[in-house]
Amino acid sequence: MSAVPDATQEARFEPLTVGWLPAVTAVEQTAYTHPWTLRNFRDALDAGYQAQVLVAGEALLGYFIAMKGVDEVHLLNITVAPAHQRQGWARVMLDALALWSRGQHAQWLWLEVRSSNLRAFQIYAAHGFRRVGLRKAYYPDTAFKREDAIVMSLQL
Repeated sequence: MSAVPDATQEARFEPLTVGWLPAVTAVEQTAYTHPWTLRNFRDALDAGYQAQVLVAGEALLGYFIAMKGVDEVHLLNITVAPAHQRQGWARVMLDALALWSRGQHAQWLWLEVRSSNLRAFQIYAAHGFRRVGLRKAYYPDTAFKREDAIVMSLQL
């Protein structure tokens, strides 16, 4: 599932199911210093969260998981496989998530991003998300330190 797509293969969304978990957790391990665990993904699926993979042929391009609230959706995880970054796939997934969220009658889309993750912050800002707050010591960093999260929202 880590094949390289060729130009003739169309990207498509599929539900993130248990069958995708080995590929998703492998990507997660390569993409982050503090990746989600297999248990985190299983819990998200068990909770019924919106979970999608973006694939082209057999290549896993990325995935996202979001939790629906009363009038909002909270993006919990969005990842583009490192081999497919800087190709616009994050924008494709954010567009799909916003469309789904509007279909759920959500008024807002929320997320947190590591304060050190400037690239992700810029992608979200370019997509229309605005910085609305800061969560101190939100993310694990080192054994003795934690990192702040920037809270961002998008009005739908």
